[in-house]
Amino acid sequence: MIKAAVDVERRIAALGGELHSDEEALLLADGSRQEHVWGINIYPDRPEAERVEFDSMINVRPSQGNRSRDVEDPAMRERILNVVSELVRP
Repeated sequence: MIKAAVDVERRIAALGGELHSDEEALLLADGSRQEHVWGINIYPDRPEAERVEFDSMINVRPSQGNRSRDVEDPAMRERILNVVSELVRP
């Protein structure tokens, strides 16, 4: 499993930190805005439909309507998957 933080606005990602917050911090230091950065787990050996898991503490955002570790908005999930498919190849 590879932890990643994805900036859906800038269409970039940081991968491989010990915690999602490590990658989030890198993206924020590089100019990303926190409301655009979401945490995921990537499982390279799984089939494509099961490769991305949307579970991370950095996803808990009541101010954005996301009250759990999961990315609850299907449209946001799709945006994240689009960025991942552009940047990560199995």
